[in-house]
Amino acid sequence: MTRTTSATTGTSAPGAREHPRPRLAVSSCLLGAPVRYNGGHSRDRFLTGSLFGHVDWIPVCPEMEIGLGAPRPAMRLRTDGHLVTRDGTADHTTAMQALADRRIGDLCDLDGYVLKSRSPSCGLSRLPRHASGQPGERTDGQPVDRTGRGVFAARIRAALPDLPTEEDGRLNDPVLREHFIERVFAHARLRELFASDWRPRDLVAFHSRHKMQLLAHSPEGYRETGRIAARAGDRPRADLENGYRRAFAAALAGRAGRGRHTNALEHLLGFIGDDLDATRRRDIATAIGSYRQGRAPLSVPIALLRHHAEGEHFGYVADQTYLDPFPEDLLLRHHL
Repeated sequence: MTRTTSATTGTSAPGAREHPRPRLAVSSCLLGAPVRYNGGHSRDRFLTGSLFGHVDWIPVCPEMEIGLGAPRPAMRLRTDGHLVTRDGTADHTTAMQALADRRIGDLCDLDGYVLKSRSPSCGLSRLPRHASGQPGERTDGQPVDRTGRGVFAARIRAALPDLPTEEDGRLNDPVLREHFIERVFAHARLRELFASDWRPRDLVAFHSRHKMQLLAHSPEGYRETGRIAARAGDRPRADLENGYRRAFAAALAGRAGRGRHTNALEHLLGFIGDDLDATRRRDIATAIGSYRQGRAPLSVPIALLRHHAEGEHFGYVADQTYLDPFPEDLLLRHHL
């Protein structure tokens, strides 16, 4: 796989934390490569626009890598799991599965994967499946159902269930987009920690900074990661790393809705409220209430909490990744 590194670094607001540069695999056509079955591309404006300067891309086109070229005959999924050309003259299932198995090792050290939707090799969900000749299946050429997953994508997801993975089409939804990018940057921070000469106390410090982010996504995950961090000095290093990785990924995989965000915001206000005067405390509480009622985006109470935590030197609150989980110029929380 060829690495594509952006030429720009993006601009962060004054006082923003320094973010890691996630490494993401991506279907090559989404970056504009003319590798689709018809010789075209599916350039995605978000991936090649505002996100491009903050990540390192690893382009992948499974069809090209198994030697099909572009343009090429269109393919479809069958109900027996096979990937075949529409006219049924060629079956590429074995080659695609073998490629996925070879690529799994390359993807282990990445922070996420954006796959092409509706692709019989890369699509993650709701793909049409066509008859494979089983008794009772329709024979009019129309799909039997729309429950398929691309052959390459299915193999990758089965081997790397904790890797943040999403389709380009779903990233058009502001909530799904924010959730995916938040998971990617959190994954990158954890990867950097475990790539260093870390000690149990470093994991404890990492966990402390991520507490409110974990709480917003999964109260149970917040408790489970806390239990693991609390026993950091008592477990073998490899067991500690593997256990925390799994629990951290599982917690952040849960979507943070308005109620859970409100809970995290109120926890943060509780940490600093007694040290603020009545006016500032009321301003933050009002902003949280407006967000809870859907009258203000999440970015409003977040900005107020960051401002007062940094201005009054409330280090524990100011250091919470929940307040600054990804580069601010992505503007993802303005739509939540």
